[in-house]
Amino acid sequence: MGDIFETEYEEKEDISKLDEYSEGTNSDEIFVCPKNLYSAKLEYSCEGVYVTAPDNFGKLSPGDGVIIPTRYGNDLAFILGKPTAPVGIKSGELIEIDRRASDDDLSRYKEHMEQEKNAFGIFKEKVAAHGLDMKLITVHFLIDEPKALFFFSSENRVDFRELVKDLVAVFKMRIELRQIGVRDESRITGGLGVCGRPYCCHTISDKLPSVSIKMAKEQNLSLNSTKISGQCGRLLCCLSYEYNWYAEAKKTLPNEGIHIFYDGTNFKITDVNPLTQMLKMLGEDGRLLEIPAKRFQKDGNRWKII
Repeated sequence: MGDIFETEYEEKEDISKLDEYSEGTNSDEIFVCPKNLYSAKLEYSCEGVYVTAPDNFGKLSPGDGVIIPTRYGNDLAFILGKPTAPVGIKSGELIEIDRRASDDDLSRYKEHMEQEKNAFGIFKEKVAAHGLDMKLITVHFLIDEPKALFFFSSENRVDFRELVKDLVAVFKMRIELRQIGVRDESRITGGLGVCGRPYCCHTISDKLPSVSIKMAKEQNLSLNSTKISGQCGRLLCCLSYEYNWYAEAKKTLPNEGIHIFYDGTNFKITDVNPLTQMLKMLGEDGRLLEIPAKRFQKDGNRWKII
């Protein structure tokens, strides 16, 4: 299973540094949905995964626990259901279920939840003792092996070697510390966005989409960083939701800034609204007109109004 956490990078005031878009992220791979495909979730990280079960495994229902391999070791995941129309899946991302979670596994999971609460306080004490700049996000104990994961955020790189030694002495097991980015922190902890609804990354999808300033421009949104950024300080994930629709819709409309001769006057298009299908034009004579998009027709390389 791939690493779901983004790499931490330095905060900048320049809005262009909020851009997280990268070309070439789409794949033309044709995905054939396996017969026994299920959607599952790792509770500690709010990560959704697609898992497959062997033919003789039997039926799985929502809420059932299964043990699956993860990048940190075998761990417990809970079945969400059987997807009917999976989107954006690559065959290499599918995880094969190792086994059903036994009663002992589920009992151990509940015990670990209590241990994780205590570990949270111990970690903070040790961090304060070492004078480290670290913010603990979540703690997780693996089901299949004695191993504890501590996910934290920090504005700087942290030398936590001595801290790990102290934690090993306390918990008597393998310790892994993972520094994660601000978007991952929001995805794990959750909260309410500027829209008043729970974070998309926490409730709708754990996949952190690539987002760019271009998407905000395409949707005629304000480029004020406080208005197009989420609580994590990065561009809103939802900017990517309707970008493709806006991009396709604008291909059939004139661009802002072009000049059109109409009614004896030169006009400049000042606003294009794909949603209302209305365009605003400012004429050299001072007139401001609002004209339906259906009246614009392209004649060769020029636009005209009919």
